[in-house]
Amino acid sequence: MTIESAANPAAAALRDLADGRVFLPGDPRYDEVRIPWNVAVDQRPAAVALPQTAAEVSALVSAAAENGLTVAPQSTGHNAGPLAAHGLDDTVIVRTSEMVNVTIDPARRSARADGGAMWGPAVEAAGVHGLAALHGSSPDVGIAGYSLGGGTGWYARQHGLACNSLTAVEVVIGDGTVVRADADNEDALFWALRGGGGNFGVVTAMEFGLYPIDTVYAGMLVWDIADAEKVLRAWAGWALDAPDEVTTSFRILRLPPLPEIPEVVRGRNLVMIDGAVLASNDRGRELLAGLRGLQPEIDTFDRVPAPALSRLHMDPEGPTPAVSDNCMLDALPDAAVDAFLSAVGPDAQSTLLIAELRQLGGALARPHEGGGAVSKLDAQYAGFAAAIAATPEMAAQGHADAFHLTSALAPWTNGRCYLNFAENPVDPRTAYSGDTWLKLAGIRSAVDPDAVFLANHRVSRLYEDGQPAA
Repeated sequence: MTIESAANPAAAALRDLADGRVFLPGDPRYDEVRIPWNVAVDQRPAAVALPQTAAEVSALVSAAAENGLTVAPQSTGHNAGPLAAHGLDDTVIVRTSEMVNVTIDPARRSARADGGAMWGPAVEAAGVHGLAALHGSSPDVGIAGYSLGGGTGWYARQHGLACNSLTAVEVVIGDGTVVRADADNEDALFWALRGGGGNFGVVTAMEFGLYPIDTVYAGMLVWDIADAEKVLRAWAGWALDAPDEVTTSFRILRLPPLPEIPEVVRGRNLVMIDGAVLASNDRGRELLAGLRGLQPEIDTFDRVPAPALSRLHMDPEGPTPAVSDNCMLDALPDAAVDAFLSAVGPDAQSTLLIAELRQLGGALARPHEGGGAVSKLDAQYAGFAAAIAATPEMAAQGHADAFHLTSALAPWTNGRCYLNFAENPVDPRTAYSGDTWLKLAGIRSAVDPDAVFLANHRVSRLYEDGQPAA
């Protein structure tokens, strides 16, 4: 059997596009380019395309539509699980990972990033000019996917979601047209792109505002897991009343005995509070005094260059096999603390690498004036649990342990979902109000009437009677 006959005939029609950077099952590079950042996800599309320009993306989208194929935009594939669950036999993944240019305009305090650019280079480039972006907690997260889904990082309680710092998005819509969406052009599409995910086209470039942040009072406090109860109870009360200039997270870490991990924490189970204070050193010390009174064995909080925050959380970089679950919490009372500790505390037998609670509130809780489809997050805390999934057995146990934690916290969840953390299939309507969902569905119908695009978290189009499709 030849490569041509093994491939989807419709996908084979795309082979010569993007200067030959279209790979079908059986091609030598297919198994290389189909693998997402989360290598535990086995996505097997009809083809993978690696365009380098907006014109190539346009040609790919048009040809896919003409041949009855759907198009799945993807940059890094951090959140690939829900996409693979859709089934990809008739789908072309358009990976923008070769479109990575970033330019900074220091006078306008703005940046322009290609659709496949990652946060690391953008953060470093902005930092040269004493500026900072509303980046995520890892340098190898794609700017586009992060921003389209909301985007919450170390400046979030002061400045809000990253999607609302976007000032323009260049995107290829369902008929192959390259569109610039901003406040003055395609304003409805611009609204939808800011929180509506990859449902409306393939992003080829984004422009976003930067902030005059040169240095930050930031770091981490670390204890042995034996101190988990006293630290979590203290942090839960402190985080609820902390001022907007503070953004932190609480984590329980079960670190493997790997040589690349510093010896002092290698193979240990730890409690960690990390975060940033957008204030002076004196103000930072004042705000952290109560937590420092709990006598952490490691304390790294100090004045650091703003670009250092992209690695503060120590998220794994590079392709990683992982499974996870998440939840949104309205409160963290004593009973919720008990439930959290019962699932992942010192006496728990858990395989979770990370059991995390992120502090929300502040600017994240207030609607952003002129903001997009996700203008705020309706919760006080975001819960996230992840395990390494190097084998199918580890994946199964890790997913069970992640679900065990979120189930334990269920009495305090609010039924809402933050889709950037949702790495399993979920009902995407839980991320939006009913009116927002209807508006998103209408815009999807307008820019993608033939359902060309397949996103990881799919926004339906409208039926003719105005009701959202199932």
